[in-house]
Formats: sequence, C-alpha cells, structure tokens
Amino acid sequence: MGRITLIKSRIAIVGILLAASSTAVQAKDGDDARFKVGITAGTLGIGPEVSYRLSERLGVRGNATFLSISRDIDSDDITYDGKVKLQSGGVMLDVYPFGGGFRVSGGLRINGNKARGIASPNSGTSYTINGTTYSATDIGTLRADTDIKNVAPALTLGYGGGLSNGLVFGIEAGALFQGSVEIKPLTITGVCAGASPPPTCATLTADLDAERRSVNDDIDSYKVYPILQLSVGYRF
Repeated sequence: MGRITLIKSRIAIVGILLAASSTAVQAKDGDDARFKVGITAGTLGIGPEVSYRLSERLGVRGNATFLSISRDIDSDDITYDGKVKLQSGGVMLDVYPFGGGFRVSGGLRINGNKARGIASPNSGTSYTINGTTYSATDIGTLRADTDIKNVAPALTLGYGGGLSNGLVFGIEAGALFQGSVEIKPLTITGVCAGASPPPTCATLTADLDAERRSVNDDIDSYKVYPILQLSVGYRF
C-alpha cells in the first residue's frame, strides 16, 4: 500500500513539475515577445514604428511617418501645381478584444501635414481670378498655403499579429479626424502687391478672397483623412 502511495506521489510531483514548466515557458515566451520594431507605410506616409504588448488584450504603439506628393489642383480657371508634405507622428492604444492579432485602436497624432499650391498664368500671360482677368505682371506668382490643426484623433481597425517571436506583418484601416483644411489668404508677388498698385488691381483683394473660398470648397472633403497602413516588423 505504501509503495502504491509512493508511486502515486511521484506521478503527482512529475505532473506538477511539468505544469509549472509549461507555465514558465509560456510566461517567458510572452515576456520575450512583447516588443515589436518595424516599418509602416501607407496613406499617412512611411516611417518607423515601435509597439509594446502590455498584455494579451492591450498594447501601445507609436510611429512617425513622412511622404511628399505632387498633384495638380484645378479651381475654376486656375490650375495649381500642388505639393503635399505628409509628416505626422503619434501614439495609439491597441485593444485586442479576442487576445489574438485583431485590434481596435485609438489615439492622437501630432499633425504636421501641409500643402501649398503655386498657380500658373493662363497661356503664360494672364490670370482669371473670380471672373476678372489680370496680367501675369500684375499678379506675379500666385500661391496658396494650407492651415491644418496640429493635433488630430485617429481611429482604426486592423491586425497586428500575436505574441509569438519573429517576423510580423500588420494592416490597419480607419480615419484621421483632422477637421477642416483651411486655405490661408492667397499671396502674390506682382505689381499689385506693391505699395502703389495700378487701378487694374482695385478689385483684386475681393477676387483673391473669392478664389480662396473656391479652393477651400475643392479640398473640403479632406476633413476626414483616410488611413490605410501596412507594416512589417520583428517581435521579440
């Protein structure tokens, strides 16, 4: 009877040791796979990203993204050579509701995105602004610059991988709520900008303001900026 009891005790001890060993390995794996460093690229731009998995269901993530884009912007009778410079960075709180790779994320970004447009004269000799024709000499260079909020909230859904070590691919989609993109007062460099402008410039101030409002209407849809980012990194 004592021998049987001893055998049972040894089996129980072995079972306990195996369970404890398994738990320790799992804990170690989790600890070793909490950090991730990598690169993210998409509509926000491209740049470095780091993240830390606080637990199976919660994590924090930060990145900084940069990108320059060129595109023409047509507004009434004027075409602007547009340059968009994306430069932002922020921190996201990642919630993994099922403990796996699917995540719901929210956070704030420091929004340094900006754009400018430089107009070209019609046929190289004149500008038509709010229906009024001005010579290229009167206007010189016509420039529009944007004014965007410095801080913007972001909300995304995505996949960020589990807690295992190694190479991890991710994707997220959502929106950056940056509010209205305002056009600053348009600037010119021609004779109408001088101290003693000619009579042909009498209505220019009103015409430039009407043109500014027209450009604002053309870019009004960018209040909510779409986010679609792909990422690759290494978790350790």
